[in-house]
Amino acid sequence: MDTNFEHPDEAARIVYVRAVRVEDLPEEVQEQAEGLEELYAVCDTQGERLALVKDRAMAFVLARQNDMAPVTVH
Repeated sequence: MDTNFEHPDEAARIVYVRAVRVEDLPEEVQEQAEGLEELYAVCDTQGERLALVKDRAMAFVLARQNDMAPVTVH
């Protein structure tokens, strides 16, 4: 019996949300951070950064609006 309930495309839709220190980002990104110390990255399952946003809630909204399933990473 197959107990895998995950839809075949579900794993492709998972994205990870994690906090990123602005000081760890490239200089041109730091300049656009407008005084923030932390941003939130939305990354695919391979770790590629898809987006940077100013807060965690916005990262989750962005992911869901693009039919992705966000998961928090520490």
